[in-house]
Amino acid sequence: MGKIIAIANQKGGVGKTTTTVNLAASLGVLEQKVLLIDADPQANASSGLGIDVDSVSVGTYQLLEHTASAKEAIIKTTSPNVDIIPSHIDLVAIEIELVDKENREYMLRESLKEIADDYDYILIDCAPSLGLITLNALAAANSVIIPIQCEYFALEGLGKLLNTIKSVQNIHNSNLEIEGLLLTMFDSRLRLSNQVVEEVKKHFESMVFNTIIQRNIRLGEAPSYGESIIAYDATSRGAINYINLANELLKLQEKNGKSN
Repeated sequence: MGKIIAIANQKGGVGKTTTTVNLAASLGVLEQKVLLIDADPQANASSGLGIDVDSVSVGTYQLLEHTASAKEAIIKTTSPNVDIIPSHIDLVAIEIELVDKENREYMLRESLKEIADDYDYILIDCAPSLGLITLNALAAANSVIIPIQCEYFALEGLGKLLNTIKSVQNIHNSNLEIEGLLLTMFDSRLRLSNQVVEEVKKHFESMVFNTIIQRNIRLGEAPSYGESIIAYDATSRGAINYINLANELLKLQEKNGKSN
């Protein structure tokens, strides 16, 4: 069965979508079969993998509403071994529409059951909020990756997110684990960046990924071409960082698999 990983942080601009798209592409080139679920109404992960968002007729919205199956919503991408369930601005309305539904927190989990065995990894790009869509992602996931930018206020809101994860573990999904904290937007020339790394490692120790995602102009350019950093510039620092992250994730899986 594929491992379902939510990439979540209620703070915007921390590198969630960049991480979801490029980790998916990196796992794909490492011959893992990957499904990316775009659970953000902004649909940046969808456009970042070359999907024409305006033409999306079946996607995450229909999946959460249970008006379409996961198989009906899946689109192949040009990224090797990567499929996507795209998003659309319509997704904004889902929180209101599901509010009276029974088991509304488990809509995504139910929808993914039929395809979970078809993939090695299912990555969910969460919206920058702790609303019902993100709750659905956390209830469906085996683990969560939390990107943290190496900038001022980096740890602001992290306590709130960790409390949310704890309450999801207690109420909705006792199997949810924290895969790791991922440091993003690191600039080695800035003292502040280095201080944030030290601070996060001091507080969270073994929860922090060894791989750090450095600031990289090419990473910022790639989405405007509808490509992952792997397709856009495989030799760039950003591409190397994300391949390293994918390798680190695979090693963790191997280690945990052996120890289970």
